[in-house]
Amino acid sequence: MVENFSALIDTVQKNCTIADARHARDMTMCTFLLEMREYYRWEMEIPYGARLPKDELGDWLNARESLWDTVEEEDFLPLPLSEIGIDPFEADDINRALVPLGLVYSSGLGHFRKPHFVLAELKRAEVREGVQVLVAGCEYARDLIAPPAAMRDGAIFLRMDAVRRLLWNKYEEWQWKEKDTALGRAFAHYDFERDVERGLDRMAEAESEAMILHEIGEARAESLLGADWNEMLGQLTSRHAELLVRAVRDHLADCLMTLPTLLEREAIGSLHFYLANLSGLRRALFPALPQAYESWLASRDTGQLADLVSRAQTHWLDAARQLTATYHRDPSQGDAQLNALAGGDLASLKR
Repeated sequence: MVENFSALIDTVQKNCTIADARHARDMTMCTFLLEMREYYRWEMEIPYGARLPKDELGDWLNARESLWDTVEEEDFLPLPLSEIGIDPFEADDINRALVPLGLVYSSGLGHFRKPHFVLAELKRAEVREGVQVLVAGCEYARDLIAPPAAMRDGAIFLRMDAVRRLLWNKYEEWQWKEKDTALGRAFAHYDFERDVERGLDRMAEAESEAMILHEIGEARAESLLGADWNEMLGQLTSRHAELLVRAVRDHLADCLMTLPTLLEREAIGSLHFYLANLSGLRRALFPALPQAYESWLASRDTGQLADLVSRAQTHWLDAARQLTATYHRDPSQGDAQLNALAGGDLASLKR
């Protein structure tokens, strides 16, 4: 174990607090409150499904916002793993020290360049298609937003705690909604009605694999798109333009890797869950996919779905290259020009 484990946890958590102070209140009020509820559940180690104490939660929320006001302008701290410390964004150097001790660390910039930090137990490390996969278990320090999986510095970082929390929240939300939906079919596949805990375990294992497949697809997409893509992504200032660019790359990654593999393996539960989470801009850009899903439900013949996904690989690669070329023709007007492409040819793939 690290010589001063508590100091390491405190340092990572301090950096998480600084990141939250700078960015947490950028969310819509509804999203902010939902995320804060789950963050409180994690911090207080309250079990899934247990009722949160309303008064204590309100006091905690007010105290956290007051804390953010005091640290917002502070610099991120180096991690105490050497005499001079290690920059918190140098995850490779940090993991060289931590992985042999059964720990894992991740840092990086997420949506809208919000920093993310997490320190966790290392459950396992493996290599998939030449890409290192680090699977985290119990989380000792984290920030408000907990992306279940991400590509960081060429390695895939999967957070099993975040996967389980995501699935549980989806399950709780679904219980108040119409049952015969893609999400309901996913929960039925994992037999949640008979044994919720066992169903959650099985679903977390299956969906964590789907998330790894997506990140491998991201690596493939990145190699096809080249440095111009990441340069564009790093310079966008419009939130909508960034969401558009990320949605197109997500579709490319999934058509290159996630969906072909799920179809080949006949991973029925994961296919239902994938369609259940196809929403917002991603769904608007790819209307042919839910149409093909509905046809598959009626026939149980995956041929049409597989054909669509195969054709979509070229479509989304061309769309991504169109976005890159449009942006780099005039970066000063790039955001507006990308926003103008949100419909039209980008969503023209036919079932």
